[in-house]
Amino acid sequence: MRNYFENDYASYRFHDGVLHIVYHQGVSIDMEAAVQIVKDRMFLHEGRLFPILCDIKGLKEINKSARAYLAMEGSTLIKAVAVIVEPPVSKMLSEFYIRTSNPPIPTQTFEQIEDALAFLNEYKE
Repeated sequence: MRNYFENDYASYRFHDGVLHIVYHQGVSIDMEAAVQIVKDRMFLHEGRLFPILCDIKGLKEINKSARAYLAMEGSTLIKAVAVIVEPPVSKMLSEFYIRTSNPPIPTQTFEQIEDALAFLNEYKE
């Protein structure tokens, strides 16, 4: 299994049974970007389920169609998602996403990585 990958939008790294996804600083996500992000993540999963730690502190914006795509198709092969935010902007983006997109997997927002990893521990193999 590949342990690290990077594209124009984010870096992906496996660590201790969790896939860490860190969005690049100032990145904007539209539908094309969302499709690429999911495609790259699915490649790394190799058909297995994993919990995801998703750091969106660098995210500038995400449009409605991209949010909807990530909430549904983007949930494939994911056990749970812990979203790392930095108030106020990424926290507002994350809370809006969770409230409006209703992701079909356990999804919570955290400001501290330690708290996020504690949440994801119950979803690790």
